[in-house]
Amino acid sequence: MSAKDMSADLDLDWHAWLRRWDAQQQGYAPERAVMLDAVADLLPAAFVAVDLGCGPGAIAQRLLQRFPRARVVAVDLDPVMIALGRGALGTMAGRLRWVETDIADPQWLTALGEPQVDAVLSTTALHWLSASELTRLYADLGRLLRPGGVFLNGDNLGFPAQLPTFDRLAQRVSARQWSDAAFAARGIETAEQWWEALGREPAMAALIAERTRRFAGKQRLAPVDVETHVRALDAAGFGEVGTVWQVLSDRVLLALR
Repeated sequence: MSAKDMSADLDLDWHAWLRRWDAQQQGYAPERAVMLDAVADLLPAAFVAVDLGCGPGAIAQRLLQRFPRARVVAVDLDPVMIALGRGALGTMAGRLRWVETDIADPQWLTALGEPQVDAVLSTTALHWLSASELTRLYADLGRLLRPGGVFLNGDNLGFPAQLPTFDRLAQRVSARQWSDAAFAARGIETAEQWWEALGREPAMAALIAERTRRFAGKQRLAPVDVETHVRALDAAGFGEVGTVWQVLSDRVLLALR
């Protein structure tokens, strides 16, 4: 059953939960404004974008608010996130479409329902994929994006093997920055605290159970190093690939089709 079917009759303040989600995500993903600036500089005013691993549509919402002639397809496997996004944002006047599919599935492009798009953006989502899955996904994106299209990935992209000290430093600093104490000092809820609070909503029980079923066997992997990302994007036919924002191993990677 889809998240849309499961959430249709739920009595929940979707907007409040989305605001709360977005507030805690700012502690993990402050780079989203950089991504939108790149889109503004590199694409025409009217474009079609994919929010890949969209969660409740944080990138999709920002794109559609900033670019009134854009259209976005938001893609995720998580039924809780899709339900939250649908409940709070709807279709944004027909410009936002939600797709429930697993991007680790080689058939995900069939579910997407778009032959080609102008942009693909993702934040803190692709770390669920192994190096081989990323390579396959990037080959898919090489076919999906039109010539001149852009791919932007904001995530924790580890340093390569020849920089072990850099990698250890990044992990230690990130552990301090993302600790419960650090978030509390900034007055920000952690992701774990957000999920615990949502789990206390009786109306969400069925959606959370479905989420558990879909993610059974999946786990967050150690970050694939940035050089592996770059090599895979090069092999997929992207002409230019590089980092446009970085704090230690947190980066925004831009690839131009």
